[in-house]
Amino acid sequence: MSTGFGAEPIAGTPLSDEQAADDPAGSIAAPPAPIELTEAALEALLFVAEKPLSRREIAALAGTDRATVDARLGDLEVGLRDRGIRLVIDGDRVELATSPDGGELVARYIGADAVRLSPASLETLAIVAYRQPVTKSAVERIRGVDSDYTIRSLLHRRFIVELGRSEAAGRPFLYGTGFEFLERFGLLSLDDLPPLDTDVAARLAEEGGEPVTAPMFADDVPSVSRDPGQEVG
Repeated sequence: MSTGFGAEPIAGTPLSDEQAADDPAGSIAAPPAPIELTEAALEALLFVAEKPLSRREIAALAGTDRATVDARLGDLEVGLRDRGIRLVIDGDRVELATSPDGGELVARYIGADAVRLSPASLETLAIVAYRQPVTKSAVERIRGVDSDYTIRSLLHRRFIVELGRSEAAGRPFLYGTGFEFLERFGLLSLDDLPPLDTDVAARLAEEGGEPVTAPMFADDVPSVSRDPGQEVG
């Protein structure tokens, strides 16, 4: 008899002799049987997911290996290129998002205010996108004005996310772009960011190091170690 949602043992790979000996009553559920990860099945999974899924999560759910997941993601990405839904990739994580081709109609449905950003927000977002991981004080040095409200607004709207903390004095938060940024600007990944204008790149370089030239994703951010008091740009 069922004891509640998800409580029933799932039929699949038999328990090992050692597991069976430790569980004579048969209360341990066997690992779930592998499910064929077709392109359609993967699309359905990503459609119902309430958050981006990592390749590891997908592999575990399907009972398959990472190579199979990567292959199906590649198939799905190609299959969705001319559709209203696209596959968005942020490091190891993936999700479905609306295509830029339908952006105007979607914006009209959800309301223009939901996608409109002020010039200050756009400037701050651009700095974070090209310099991530970056601290608020570094953003403020580049902009020349206090950016506390703008940072909080972008965080609230999920255009940027907290990636961790710098090891500089005070351990300030490090910020980077989130999935919402990719979705709203029609980017499949940070690889699609347009190259920086030479003058802008030079301006960013003057504020503590070179701007990001190779995209850096949240899952790929290294441990940041700096001398005490040294700011991360």
